Amino acid sequence: MITTQALSGKSRVRHGFFTREGGVSEGLFASLNCGFGSGDNPDHITANRSLAMRRLGLEGDDLVTLFQVHSADVAVVDKPWNPGQAPRADAAVTRRPGIALGILTADCAPVLLADGEADVIGAAHAGWRGALAGIVEATVEAMCVLGAERGRIGVAIGPCIQQDSYEVGAELRAEYLSASALSGDFFKPSDRDGHFMFDLPGYLGRRLEDLGLKSVEGSDEDTCADETRYFSYRRATRRREKDYGRGLAAIVLTG
Repeated sequence: MITTQALSGKSRVRHGFFTREGGVSEGLFASLNCGFGSGDNPDHITANRSLAMRRLGLEGDDLVTLFQVHSADVAVVDKPWNPGQAPRADAAVTRRPGIALGILTADCAPVLLADGEADVIGAAHAGWRGALAGIVEATVEAMCVLGAERGRIGVAIGPCIQQDSYEVGAELRAEYLSASALSGDFFKPSDRDGHFMFDLPGYLGRRLEDLGLKSVEGSDEDTCADETRYFSYRRATRRREKDYGRGLAAIVLTG
């Protein structure tokens, strides 16, 4: 489990970006697969989620995750739900202690946020669609509705696919440039004609910094390149594997 400086100094906040290590799943899902959206044994997934929560001093039932759809929609969490009742959204915020907000990823960026003074936390799933649509801005706005202030919010962008692994087509780059010419800073030419390498965490970091937050911390861990520690949709696709595991990031307010 990886923790960050941006969130570790807040007395009532616990968080972690979990690697794929330390679980009970097997084969393509080995070993800490926490995503019910995969084809893994549901009992193994339940056990893995409980193992992860124990690292945060919680029970498996304290974890809530979303039905992630690459949107800019945010759920306000007042009480836990069962995995089958998860809302369709890509971020969650709460001020209720004891509820762990979880994000599932396999190359997309998990983003954890906290205002330790207002006791408001958030968690977001940011792939290229959600990032462009404004998922991080929507999450910060939802936190502020609950009493957070931008100048007190610390943010950590967790392990995700890095630029050297993330080749995209010209159409995706054009979509970003149509939204803002400044987006061009996050693309560099690929070895293939008409393709580019996209810096997803760098792009997210710029958008978060533009919000005037207290601190924004990134990660240079590449989920696609590091098979030992991370699940990766892109790596699985390249190998024509039939499925892949999902890694967990979680944040909670203690009681």
